[in-house]
Amino acid sequence: MKFGTSGLRGLVTDLEGRVSALYATAFAHHLLREGLTKPGGKILVGRDLRPSSPDIAAVCIGALERAGLSPIDCGAVPTPALAFHGISTGAASLMVTGSHIPADRNGIKFYRPDGEIDKADEAAITAIAAEIEAAEKSGTALDIGPGTAPDLASHVMSAFSARNAELLPASALQGLKVGVYQHSTVARDLLVETLRFSGAEVLELGRSETFIPVDTEAVSADTVRALKGWSKEHGLDAIVSADGDGDRPLLSDETGEPVRGDLLGLVAAQFLKADVVVTPITSNSGIEAAGSFRVIRTKVGSPFVIAGMAAALADKAVGVVGFEANGGTLTASTFPAATGAFAPLPTRDSLLPVLAMLKLRKDRQAPLSSIVASFALPAAAADRLENFPVETSAALMASLRSSPEALAAFLAPLGTVSGQSDIDGLRVTLTDGRIIHLRPSGNAPEMRCYVEAADEDAAKALLEQGLDLIRNWAANR
Repeated sequence: MKFGTSGLRGLVTDLEGRVSALYATAFAHHLLREGLTKPGGKILVGRDLRPSSPDIAAVCIGALERAGLSPIDCGAVPTPALAFHGISTGAASLMVTGSHIPADRNGIKFYRPDGEIDKADEAAITAIAAEIEAAEKSGTALDIGPGTAPDLASHVMSAFSARNAELLPASALQGLKVGVYQHSTVARDLLVETLRFSGAEVLELGRSETFIPVDTEAVSADTVRALKGWSKEHGLDAIVSADGDGDRPLLSDETGEPVRGDLLGLVAAQFLKADVVVTPITSNSGIEAAGSFRVIRTKVGSPFVIAGMAAALADKAVGVVGFEANGGTLTASTFPAATGAFAPLPTRDSLLPVLAMLKLRKDRQAPLSSIVASFALPAAAADRLENFPVETSAALMASLRSSPEALAAFLAPLGTVSGQSDIDGLRVTLTDGRIIHLRPSGNAPEMRCYVEAADEDAAKALLEQGLDLIRNWAANR
């Protein structure tokens, strides 16, 4: 088990039982050692809707209680709702979720009372887990029995709904006809409730009791076909959805074509009138020219975005927003809102960018496709190779970094290298201005490829060429 770009991830068979108890116990000890909570302090536990999550959550609850904390079972709730309630009440929290990855995998996200853990916290939790394992070898066995705890689900959801209600008045989206692709996201009912509160006509679509992994950064062909079919059948202005734990948005235009997540984050930043935008290197290269805000680029992963937002606040910035290429949007500042103040939430949120884009659609009274085109960002595309061994991706990246000649030879079928960035993975600019970015996933055996080009067709072609280069290299190594 290891921490990736956001939380601990792994196969269910590896995570359930002892390992989930181990890391929950290590988290509790970290909170107590750092004075982030007191013995008996409350800690919230939430989960997504994948089949393994209830049992893993129960084991975590038992481990937290045995470690001296008072866990509260919040049931199936979106990650941003759980984190927001924890921050609002000064309680740590733990979310059992594998986000967008398949159901045979799962994970755990950890939150201090002041927000998502950072890389230093991850290192400390990992070290404590190693201490516990060493103690086990000397004869002190870890108790992995499940536990029970008081239920706080309704309070968590109502508090988060109240925050979203601050953003738009009740009639703000009146006249829009919006589909909600519910699939198995834990945010499915919240999306419907929030959009109806804002005045939209809502159609509930595709609800599933079987877990469906939806990656909002690399939307599958099957999902796109479903979105396009529903859009045509029902005459929708947009379709909205989210990933498994509800912290990454999915929004498609009136044709069913998904809107890139970094554009959703950009619209949210403009909506809030941000002074500083913090976003990873994988977000569109046109963001710097899209507003009057200052842009800070980071490695991929919410801990890096959060660190960038903290640095901006320390530098006296007033309105600080972060977003990732998947569209998950974070706020480090309090912003004025329609009916009050929009409280900070320094972890990914899917509701803010969805509401911001739909409000822009309502204000402009133009189809979303034309609104998207008006931003004139470089065309971008992304996808991933699943079940791509971690060792293979590491070997590929080592080869490409070994010399300029090795990188040039690998990319020769695409063009000539004119520049590169090594912030996270390898982001290469070709002499014709196209960009290809190769990056191993931080939390799964996947190899990701991001591209930019002059138009959509060129971007899709470059993406397929890039993925083929990776496949061929792996097959011939």
